Amino acid sequence: MRKLKLIWDFRGPDASKIAEHHEIHLKEYIQLEKLNITITGVETLSELHTLAFLIVNEDQMKPIRDALKPHRGEVYSDKK
Repeated sequence: MRKLKLIWDFRGPDASKIAEHHEIHLKEYIQLEKLNITITGVETLSELHTLAFLIVNEDQMKPIRDALKPHRGEVYSDKK
C-alpha cells in the first residue's frame, strides 16, 4: 500500500516552534480518532521554513485531509 506524507508548512522566525506545537495537535488527533498512524514529525528546511507532517496509508488520506486540511502532500518513501 502506498503511503502519503501530509504536510503543514510554517514560515517566519517562529516557524520551528509553531511546527513543533502543530505536531502535538496531530498526535492528539491520532489518539482521539484511534488511528493506526505511527509516523509524525517536524523538518526544518531553513531558518524561516519548518514543516510538520504525518504519514498515512493512501486509503486513509481523504478523511484525514478533509478534517486537518494540510497545505500539501507527497508520496512517502522511507528509503533514503
